[in-house]
Order: sequence, then structure tokens, then C-alpha cells
Amino acid sequence: QVQVMESGGGLVQPGGSLRLSCAVSGSIFSINAMYWYRQAPGKQRELVAGILRNGGINYADSVKGRFIISRDNAKNTVYLQMNSLRPEDTAVYHCHTNIMGMDYWGEGTLVTVSL
Repeated sequence: QVQVMESGGGLVQPGGSLRLSCAVSGSIFSINAMYWYRQAPGKQRELVAGILRNGGINYADSVKGRFIISRDNAKNTVYLQMNSLRPEDTAVYHCHTNIMGMDYWGEGTLVTVSL
């Protein structure tokens, strides 16, 4: 049984920062790619950032230069450092990975950027 658990969301003012964490636990041999997605109210889920086990990284254009994805392979954990947050970053942020052909998603953590 694989579990994906996000944490670190909350309310922050525009221009502020938050750090999200996602821990994957269970029967895991090795995790290659780990991703952060987000879904804003009334919008489709979109990819925010992804990171490979070897360190390869990609970002959505909307977050480049503001968000930083990283991971700790020993802990099967991925992080998302979010800086210079904007109201349009408000969304539920979900962690996703694929292990042995199976997709796993966390329940998500809410990030609200508002005065």
C-alpha cells in the first residue's frame, strides 16, 4: 500500500512564501519522477513542477523563477518552495508519482494567497 501525504499549505499574503512537503510511504523500491500539480477553483488541474530521481527538473512557465522543487530520495519526499506568491497561485496543491505503472495522488493541501 502506497500513501502520498502533502503538508505545508495555508494562508499567506501576496509576496509571501510557503514550503510544501510531500512524503510517499509504503511498499516502495524506487521512485523516479515526482510532481506537484495544482487545481484552482473552477479550473482544471495543471502541472506546476516535476523532478526526476537524477535531478532533472521542469516548471510551468507561470512559476518559473518563483518556485523551486527539490527532493530527498532517502526519505521519498519532494518539496516545493514557493516564493513571491500571487493571488493567482491560490489552489489545492497535489503531489503525484507513478510507481511500477500505478498512479498515486495525495489528497492535496490548500494554498490561499490573499490580503
